[in-house]
Amino acid sequence: MTQFLDRKITLEQGHGESIETFTGTLLSTVGGIVLQQDDGSVQIVQGYSNVQFPELPGGLITKPTLVWDVVTNKVGTHRTRVTYETKAMTWWADYNFVFTEGDNANAGLLDIGAWVSILNQSGAGYPDAKLKLIAGDVHRAPQPGRGIVRGGAVLYRADVRAEVQGFQEKSFFEYHLYTLGRRTTLPDNSTKQIELFPTARGVPCEKVMVYVGQAMTYQPYGSAMTDRNFGIQSNKKVDIYLRFKNEKDSGMGMPLPSGRIRVSQRDPADDTLEFIGEDVIDHTPKDEVVLIKLGSAFDVVGERKQVDFSVDVRRRIIDETIEIKLRNHKEQAVDVIVKETLYRWANWKITQKSHDFDKADARTIHFPVTVEKDGEVTITYTVHYSW
Repeated sequence: MTQFLDRKITLEQGHGESIETFTGTLLSTVGGIVLQQDDGSVQIVQGYSNVQFPELPGGLITKPTLVWDVVTNKVGTHRTRVTYETKAMTWWADYNFVFTEGDNANAGLLDIGAWVSILNQSGAGYPDAKLKLIAGDVHRAPQPGRGIVRGGAVLYRADVRAEVQGFQEKSFFEYHLYTLGRRTTLPDNSTKQIELFPTARGVPCEKVMVYVGQAMTYQPYGSAMTDRNFGIQSNKKVDIYLRFKNEKDSGMGMPLPSGRIRVSQRDPADDTLEFIGEDVIDHTPKDEVVLIKLGSAFDVVGERKQVDFSVDVRRRIIDETIEIKLRNHKEQAVDVIVKETLYRWANWKITQKSHDFDKADARTIHFPVTVEKDGEVTITYTVHYSW
């Protein structure tokens, strides 16, 4: 409407089955439509059902349009490279793993397939585009009044001469660049999946069971935690992980973009794949270890309890004894890592223990144990805190 200020328009206002028409020069759109008649009188129209404009005014664009004003010293055709950033496009990686059990309960093999999912909600389709994907934590500055928009795919409508049809990976700045060796079409409002690399078969892995008997997560405190009842709640679940090394000798060795991993195992009874768990990984360079959490074991359970506790505030010491029991109802022995967080204070010392442990960090210790078939293992330790 503002494009037609000081110009003549026609309004139609419906009254039941009848229509009343108002024609005049548009003076204002504030507080109603203000029209000036040919005789100089002014009329305010509140509400209308239809507007008739004499023409499409210059400068009124009815669809998204990019207009360039080019200044040049030479008349004629010029080759020009135009680069612009498109919002509302992103991508992520999807990994499909097939796990095969090995000769023992703690080893196995993985068939690893990787795909990229590209989401285009930019408002435009890209036919026969050259596709490049940047993987890494690329910082984006927030725009005024908006949050940070995370970009993803980079597309060029261009000819592709590469002989390789899949993605080719290379280091690019401090990130990794994946270039598709063929053209692809990304329609608007579509999600497309393209294979990231051919399936890697027979990648060695190990199954790791971890028991965290403490049912809570803890943060460092400003003073010693002297409450005997804090943190003694017990968790019975023993978590299951798959661990493998992303190295060339194992059939891998490609930098892995962050994404979701879905793991299946083949059922020999009918040769079908059954889903056994999923996890999310961060960007992972080559030669790094990948750890995937699948869920909790059905036949291996744990129990943790506090069996002794004493505190002397005057001497600033705490002594606490913990008992942990692991029971294995499987048909074979299992290895379990018992993870304990010594959360009561930073200064601690293990004064008694039933099993050897590894110090993972300043507040965490690991007890690696083997639980035999239909067996039980009891771990006890006493920790002395001082402050």
